[in-house]
Amino acid sequence: MEILRRSNMALLWLLVRLWVGYQWLTSGLEKVNNPVWTGDKAGVAVTGFLNGALAKAGEGAHPEVHGWYADFIRAVALPNAKLFSYLVAYGEVLVGIALILGFFTYFAALAGAIMNLAYLWAGTSSTNPELLALQLFLLTAGPVAWAIGLDRYVMPALQRRISPG
Repeated sequence: MEILRRSNMALLWLLVRLWVGYQWLTSGLEKVNNPVWTGDKAGVAVTGFLNGALAKAGEGAHPEVHGWYADFIRAVALPNAKLFSYLVAYGEVLVGIALILGFFTYFAALAGAIMNLAYLWAGTSSTNPELLALQLFLLTAGPVAWAIGLDRYVMPALQRRISPG
């Protein structure tokens, strides 16, 4: 995948980052401004989403939601639905902002990919496959993905600060 790391690809990665970041930011802002996500009814939307995922968990060789993920939903996510509600809403906003600005791009793309995987494991598709694929490409592109962004300045300064000598 050396072609993805060529410096002349920086503009392409900027466009990818901006589009993916916009998708996360707008999705997150919708949730942050919705009382069933972050307001007085926080957790209601997550509970509905998770119960929908549990309804897709089934028997057989290829259920839409696998048993291990259904167990995670029952044991961890549902009992903490309010916390997950805030984590999802603000996590999406933060990933969006970071990708748009090119600030801690690698971490933002990784966090976004993990969220996309969680949504896919819960049996949804929507734009999750496209976003996941683009974020994996951003991760593969390395520093070229953030050549046009704040990381261009932040990462070298951070490396100087933590490098010995």
